[in-house]
Amino acid sequence: MIHRSHEDLATKNTKLTKVRSPKPFAFFVPFVAKSFVFFVTFVAKSFVVFVTFVATLLLLVFVARVDGIRQPVFARHAMVIAQQPADEAGLAVLRKGGNAVDAAIAVGFALNAVYPYAGALGGGGFMLVRMADGRTTFIDFREKAPGAASRGMYLDAAGNLTRDSVEGWRSSGVPGTVKGFALAHSKFAKLPWAADLAPAIDLASKGFTVSYGFAEQLKTSRSLARDPESTRIWLKGGAFYEAGDRMVLPDLARTLGRIAKNGPDEFYTGDTAAMLETQMQAHGGLITRTDLTAYAAVERTPLTGTYRNYTVIAAPPPSAGGIGLLQMLAMLEGSGYEKAGFGSAASIHYVAEVMRRYYADRNTYLGDPDFVTNPVTALLAPPYITQRRSSIDPERATPSKTLGPGLSASAEHAETTHYNIVDADGNAVAVTYTLNGGFGNGITVPGLGFLLNNEMDDFTSRPGSPNLFGLVQGEPNAILPGKRPLSSMAPSIVLRDNDLYMLIGGPGGSRIPTAVLQVFLNVVDFGMNPQEAVDAPRFHHQWLPDAISVERGFSPDAIALLKSRGHEVREEQGAVAAVVELLVKDKEWLQGAADGRRFGRAAGY
Repeated sequence: MIHRSHEDLATKNTKLTKVRSPKPFAFFVPFVAKSFVFFVTFVAKSFVVFVTFVATLLLLVFVARVDGIRQPVFARHAMVIAQQPADEAGLAVLRKGGNAVDAAIAVGFALNAVYPYAGALGGGGFMLVRMADGRTTFIDFREKAPGAASRGMYLDAAGNLTRDSVEGWRSSGVPGTVKGFALAHSKFAKLPWAADLAPAIDLASKGFTVSYGFAEQLKTSRSLARDPESTRIWLKGGAFYEAGDRMVLPDLARTLGRIAKNGPDEFYTGDTAAMLETQMQAHGGLITRTDLTAYAAVERTPLTGTYRNYTVIAAPPPSAGGIGLLQMLAMLEGSGYEKAGFGSAASIHYVAEVMRRYYADRNTYLGDPDFVTNPVTALLAPPYITQRRSSIDPERATPSKTLGPGLSASAEHAETTHYNIVDADGNAVAVTYTLNGGFGNGITVPGLGFLLNNEMDDFTSRPGSPNLFGLVQGEPNAILPGKRPLSSMAPSIVLRDNDLYMLIGGPGGSRIPTAVLQVFLNVVDFGMNPQEAVDAPRFHHQWLPDAISVERGFSPDAIALLKSRGHEVREEQGAVAAVVELLVKDKEWLQGAADGRRFGRAAGY
């Protein structure tokens, strides 16, 4: 009917225009009403769609932010965190029935091929072991000063430091890696010695693909370019390796093959030892066959401390890193520093003051326990910790010139490497070892294919004065024949309710203890996942020089507030802290976090 009336209106337009209606536009009312209802409905529906769109967008942004947080690598059974592709060597040994110690030996030897930057066949280090049955031990295979070493050997006629402690054949201490791995193997390993070396021999003899990071390290190394043999092997005679190239190392493969076939003594009394001594004599080096034969790795009792409900198993001297970690944690316990939040000026200030006090003690009291008495008990005693904590002003920096070591009268560099391994049975191994400088002193032993360390620079060449890298050290670390230099390496294992919870450590010289401390605190006090904890920006204070070095990522406001508290703050472009590799065991999952500051990788199954 409505449709027909509209047709009538259409055919009688002239009449409608001439006849006056008593109710003008009355026929438009239903149309307008319906149009209004349609309009309101359309607007309402559009608003709902708009609100839904905005809510969805916000949700996506939130999810993206959550997903944007880097997650650790997860595995149920076993995990290796190491410089790649050495991690694959460790996994291969685990899959063949080896345990965590077998894998640690495999990774250690593999690093000599794929990571000579810190591969330590010609160096030394520390291994911290905790077996699933609760046994723990610390294997010290730190280098020793040769018998011909003397107190003032790196001073010129005027008493000034020379560069002989970091450059040239005289800078090397007696290597300890092979003896250290042999000691660990004899006590804990499941596979034959040769089986643990097999992956490294394959990498050296068959070759491996050069990564971008490795290629750049080789190109930018000044030390390698000074040595003809290193130039030939590692720099392709000056042509340089590019990412994707294949590197084969026949001299190193033959050396590893002899060590695998003849056993660990091959390095110290066999043909390898004879070749090393010959080259030392030819180039003015100090290491003799007598030094090699006399070298021994040492098993020591780990240090143990607590923080909250965690037990920290740490490295004893000649590591200064373990005692430093325990001392700093003890000063922080109960202070409430964490209430200010991660990255706040207040929390950075307090932790930096704790660091300052540890380094004042470290540089004064510690040395090789075979030569000096380290006051470990006194430095960790609760009354002393309370005294040091009470000297911290929560609002103002304490000038280092007014703060000395706290007891009454009575560095290696960043070019180290660290790896963590947990096997399917729950055995855990944390290893930190080094050549000291990047590629050690840059010297490759002709015919042997491995680089030499320059660890002699870790001694105090002139007590009371900074070494070439700014670390002031004391009399206990002075050079003596047969002595091991003080180290900052800090491989650590953490228990929670007496169960394995964390393996942590890293390279970085004097900055290792502070970096390990911060990553631990990021997990325990600030609730970060393992990868977040490793990725977060870090800072460092070592008493002298009296300054906080900070990485990029901290708030400019926090930096300004630190300066207002009296701190000198040095904002550095690159990484100022040690690289840290972290493995966390949380219930049935292993969580691995490799530090993006270097080319490590977490892998497991």
